[in-house]
Amino acid sequence: MIDLNQIDDLARRLSDMVPPGLREQREELQATFKSALQAGLAKLDLVTREEFDVQRAVLLRTREKLEALEKTVAALEAGGNAPERPAP
Repeated sequence: MIDLNQIDDLARRLSDMVPPGLREQREELQATFKSALQAGLAKLDLVTREEFDVQRAVLLRTREKLEALEKTVAALEAGGNAPERPAP
């Protein structure tokens, strides 16, 4: 999930950049900026770092298993111990 403190900080920084004549509406602008940022980020298909790391670990284990199976198949084929296929 996106850190809401970072969104708040960015909205605050954007509202600080507003010209002095509009400073009275600063809180309203800050809320509008925050809402717009949250809506824009919600549309993105993002995952958390934790979810990414979990999927990366799963992929690594899957790759290791695949490599082990490939070695087993290669050894069986090279040793003539490959199971015979039934005739079609």
